[in-house]
Amino acid sequence: MNDENLVESLLPAVDQQLGSPQTPYVKKTFIRLVEKEEVSPDEAKELIALCLADETNRMYIDKRDFDVQRYQQLLEGLPGEPGEGE
Repeated sequence: MNDENLVESLLPAVDQQLGSPQTPYVKKTFIRLVEKEEVSPDEAKELIALCLADETNRMYIDKRDFDVQRYQQLLEGLPGEPGEGE
């Protein structure tokens, strides 16, 4: 699966996170991107999906559980590409 297909497959998860009270940081990131960074809503969701893909990939590589703190850090770094500062 290429990166574009992976991001596309994660968009429903991003939509779910945007509406979930358990992931308010995702909605906060979305609002920041759209209102302050002037990113389109679709692009904002794709950027969030990239962060989710990055953390999910790292989870499999490192054989560990999902790291919510790392995911939040990736989201805070948007609109840059996930992993740019690593």
